[in-house]
Amino acid sequence: MSRVLIIVGLVIVAVGIFWPWLTRIGLGRLPGDILIERENFTIYIPITTGLLFSIVLSVILWLINR
Repeated sequence: MSRVLIIVGLVIVAVGIFWPWLTRIGLGRLPGDILIERENFTIYIPITTGLLFSIVLSVILWLINR
């Protein structure tokens, strides 16, 4: 279990480090992500991006536990 948590942590760190490059290829602004901009605030709800990351992470963890 500790190995899985370490791998998940490293994946989260890697995504954080590479986030500026990931946004250039369109990740973070996918169809289905909600962006509400008003005068005083902006709300960003990354529904599709979250689903995509969840699927990729699930496949990676499934392959590791296999």
